[in-house]
Amino acid sequence: MSSFTLITGASMGIGEAFVREFAVQGHNLVLVARSVDKLQLLAEELRRKRGIQVEVCVMDLSENGAAESVYAFCCKRNIHVDVLVNCAGVSCAGSFVHIDLEKIEELVMVNMVAIAKLTRLFVADMVVKKKGTLLNIASLGGLQGVPGLGLYSATKAFLITLSEALAVELQGKGVDVVVVCPGFIATTIFANSGHNVNAIRLPLSTTDVVVKSTMKGLQKNKLRVFPTLLDRCLVFSQRFVSRKTAVRLAGFFAAVEKN
Repeated sequence: MSSFTLITGASMGIGEAFVREFAVQGHNLVLVARSVDKLQLLAEELRRKRGIQVEVCVMDLSENGAAESVYAFCCKRNIHVDVLVNCAGVSCAGSFVHIDLEKIEELVMVNMVAIAKLTRLFVADMVVKKKGTLLNIASLGGLQGVPGLGLYSATKAFLITLSEALAVELQGKGVDVVVVCPGFIATTIFANSGHNVNAIRLPLSTTDVVVKSTMKGLQKNKLRVFPTLLDRCLVFSQRFVSRKTAVRLAGFFAAVEKN
């Protein structure tokens, strides 16, 4: 059975950056996303340049049964996933009371349900093999509520706490867990969510910063990774203010335009 790294949200942004990093390291890859054309082009490029196996699994993780379908895809091809990178995520900026009900369901399915199911399915196999790595891409927004991004920050809080619990549950079982909490990253998520990137009151980092810090965190056996010095300072500063103040500051920095 061949070993692979599976990356969701692989067609763009942080997901694509992880794809390219693991390809450089010689990992065989399973690329999961909705964008069939982008995935095919990326897969062809990596096969040609890196000489690795690349499987393309076109899947909309907001659909019921999507995680099970991804797992079945791998089982049918006799693929063992020893690194799972949960990178797919969606957001929606604006007042919570104005969010469409369909959008709420999409956020919950992609950011929580699909991740929980994928983790349950693939990590169980890692435990049997006594070898594996789980990388969950969360956000600084998951450390407190963010006004204007309330549902998004709640889903990222779910991901952080799930990762923390799993890290303890999986101790001694050969599976490493890392949860990455970046601040604002220059990707298309802002345009897709209706968040005005020009209004944000913090600097944007690149996807490469997230990837490099994650790899260092893996080497140092860290559970939580904060990619930049600013990220770490913001987290540390929360010790000195009330919870309510932390939430207000998060809203100020995010500067979500009112709809």
